[in-house]
Amino acid sequence: MAELTVSVVSADQQVWTGAASMVVARTTEGEIGILPGHEPMLAILSAGEVRITSGALSIRATADDGFLSVEHDTVTIVARYAELVQG
Repeated sequence: MAELTVSVVSADQQVWTGAASMVVARTTEGEIGILPGHEPMLAILSAGEVRITSGALSIRATADDGFLSVEHDTVTIVARYAELVQG
């Protein structure tokens, strides 16, 4: 099964990186879901939650002031501020 390679980084640290089956993020155009095979895109992030499904894990992070890039099953989220959400 195809997977996404995902990186979430903030201005001062790498927040999370790994393989995932799905990423959901809030952009200025609305919420977007990304699965393996997604077409290349570049989007501006809106303040909100990024949800990453990695196997049985559900990872949540907040991200603000940044962008999301998708190309060749690689998702890169770069934000001025980002951190993992506990719980």
